[in-house]
Amino acid sequence: MASDDLIEIDGVIKEVFPGGAFLVQTDAGTEVHAHLAGKLRRFRIRVVLGDRVTVAVSPYDLSKGRITFRHK
Repeated sequence: MASDDLIEIDGVIKEVFPGGAFLVQTDAGTEVHAHLAGKLRRFRIRVVLGDRVTVAVSPYDLSKGRITFRHK
């Protein structure tokens, strides 16, 4: 799937799981299980509980996604 097809949603980290997985509460009220995108891992950007993030989700499965940006 091309990156143009992904849906970007803003939310807040509600729970941190082992292995770099997170539970994100979106502004729409849904919960998304997400992991860190490669650029965030490469540049060692830390994401902690309560951070505001942007999640890219597939239009086919809106319950899983990838964290692409951490807001300041």
